[in-house]
Amino acid sequence: MMSQVFLSVALTLVMLIFLTLVRALGGPTVLDRIVGVNMIGTKTTVLLLLIGLIYENMPMFIDIALAYAFLNFIATIGACKYFRRSKRVHLEDDLAIEKEGSA
Repeated sequence: MMSQVFLSVALTLVMLIFLTLVRALGGPTVLDRIVGVNMIGTKTTVLLLLIGLIYENMPMFIDIALAYAFLNFIATIGACKYFRRSKRVHLEDDLAIEKEGSA
């Protein structure tokens, strides 16, 4: 019975991942895409834990989920730093400073 509940929650989460993929691929800005990919990674971490509950092998899946969450975090920070340094991302603070400097 509980296995069916976990399976239905996992399938719902997979559908939400596909909806988030739309934001990650079609986001108007680079920041929207980075947040979309980060959300997919977070949902995948939860999905790994649900799979562990379904297969009744939580210790192995907890280790995998923790490693995946750590990699997701590091990749998000790396992408943010890369786009910030390459001047492809203009935050509101940067725009305000540029406007003050040109005035």
